[in-house]
Amino acid sequence: MLSGKVIMITGCSSGIGAAAARLFAAEGAAVVLVARRADRLHSLAAEITGAGGRAAVSAGDVVREEDVERAVAVATERFGGLDGAFNNAGWATAGSTLHETDSAVFDRVMSVNVRGLWNCLRHQIPAMLASGRGGSVVNTSSVAGLLATGATAPYVAAKHAVLGLTKAAASEYGQRGIRVNALVVGSTRTELMDEMLTNTPSLEGSFVDRSVQKRMADPAEIAQAAAWLCSDRSSFVTGAPVPVDGGWTAA
Repeated sequence: MLSGKVIMITGCSSGIGAAAARLFAAEGAAVVLVARRADRLHSLAAEITGAGGRAAVSAGDVVREEDVERAVAVATERFGGLDGAFNNAGWATAGSTLHETDSAVFDRVMSVNVRGLWNCLRHQIPAMLASGRGGSVVNTSSVAGLLATGATAPYVAAKHAVLGLTKAAASEYGQRGIRVNALVVGSTRTELMDEMLTNTPSLEGSFVDRSVQKRMADPAEIAQAAAWLCSDRSSFVTGAPVPVDGGWTAA
């Protein structure tokens, strides 16, 4: 489904991003792995290449524009261009109301989830335009991007912003061959989720109950949706918030 494509994946040292890297590579894409934990990226790249896939590592933080610029350059230099991106890096907290949330938390949540995505789009899109092949960008939002879910107010605001950037970019570049969509992700068993549940165990029951399937997603389930959006099979889908939430937003 992704044969011959070059796709940059952020936040792929664990969870959804790592699952996406494995899946995309198995479907024939060359993947550029981006996250802060270089050791994990090199381990993942070795796993992918050992299975016959193609992977390159560009360790860095999406908050740092120069790190994002370098990752896009790696895609171009190693694999000849950039056809897609899965902008999955994010950070969240839980358990405190708005007036009890420290401003430093607000700044960090907005920096990673919004400024990080901004940095990615600003460098990924020019690379796709330069190739003349167009491309597909998938951004990770959340049910918190549509609803007040009980997550902290900064996270709700940030994931709403992800949808706004997604729609704006889709509108601006649709006639130039670039599609931009967002995954509206429900509760998923990731490392970050496990950390939040360790700190606030009472959240687990709420997360499970809000899914009509009464469970959390496996990261691989989210990766499958991202793969479809990055592929040509979704060629008439752009500017869309695509729910992958176990029915949370339907209930």
